[in-house]
Amino acid sequence: MSRVAVVTGGASGIGLGVARRFVAEGHAVAVLDRNGGGAKQAADELASSGATAMAVEVDVSDWPSVRDAFAAVRAQLGPVTILVTSAGVEAFDPLLEITPERWAQIIAVNLTGTFACCQAAIPDMIEAGWGRIVTISSQSAQSGAPNMAHYSASKGGVIGLTKSLAVDLARKGITVNTIAPSIVDTPMARAATESGNFPGIEVIAPLVPLGRAGTPDDIAAACSYLCSEESGSYITGQLLAVNGGMYI
Repeated sequence: MSRVAVVTGGASGIGLGVARRFVAEGHAVAVLDRNGGGAKQAADELASSGATAMAVEVDVSDWPSVRDAFAAVRAQLGPVTILVTSAGVEAFDPLLEITPERWAQIIAVNLTGTFACCQAAIPDMIEAGWGRIVTISSQSAQSGAPNMAHYSASKGGVIGLTKSLAVDLARKGITVNTIAPSIVDTPMARAATESGNFPGIEVIAPLVPLGRAGTPDDIAAACSYLCSEESGSYITGQLLAVNGGMYI
């Protein structure tokens, strides 16, 4: 069955991989991203295959703009019943150098932004009596990571938020789950390497038990499962660690 899916952070990386998977499954997809040009390019790519896709430029940390973005999706594509919150920012700062402003920025995008998007989509799902929400957390929220206290905390908050939403929405036909990737080969990871904050995909990948880094397609496959009509219907409030066997 075709649904209307919103993918935040859909211009690249994990979000784009999820968007491609959803259109391949016949869903109409709205690509939301603060990079408006990138979102349009992604939507154009999806539409070139005959899919229904649109782009909306949005800063997920700005609640009014999130509401406006979902209103635009609703007006063009219809009620939203699938949401994947992939928008996020990484941060690498020594513990004692994290400023209040930096802390607030990371929380605003990764945690508050996730909640704002969920809150904007949920009324459509309640009205439909059906919905699928998948948030993107992180392995670093489970294990911790050096120089990433703010990032790890924000993603840990996403896990707690996911579980609370799952309880609140369970009787309304809406499932809410989170995916915690480890190392995924994305433009964000490559940029962290270039900036000197991350050792590199080629360095870390051999340490993964499966012997490689994850790909956006790996995460997209998990999202597809959790957002399906049948397979995801009795799974809610769960953390799915898509990590190649790291930190089992």
